[in-house]
Amino acid sequence: MDYVKAFLVGGVICALIQILMDNTKLMPGRIMVLLVVAGSILGAVGIYEPFSQWAGAGATVPLLGFGNSLWKGVWKSMGEDGFLGIFKGGFTASAVGISGALIFGYIGSILFKPKMKS
Repeated sequence: MDYVKAFLVGGVICALIQILMDNTKLMPGRIMVLLVVAGSILGAVGIYEPFSQWAGAGATVPLLGFGNSLWKGVWKSMGEDGFLGIFKGGFTASAVGISGALIFGYIGSILFKPKMKS
């Protein structure tokens, strides 16, 4: 049942974002930034953590979850390092995910021979 709940929650998040993309003139990059910022704000307010525990991977995989991860890293690092934690925490919390995306993207580019659009 956890898989179904994660699938449905992730699908609803993606459907809402698709509706936002279709009905506004916002560019996809700005929508992605809005999602990360919204995840950070919801994490700071204390709403996102209970939601992500209930929804599982359906809430942690989209960009909202990335924003929440950044917030948690900054919050933890601020407690340990003070003011400098504001600058360090986000990088520490997201380093593994970003590194994985870069590494697997590079491997994919080697395997599938990407070409420029014409």
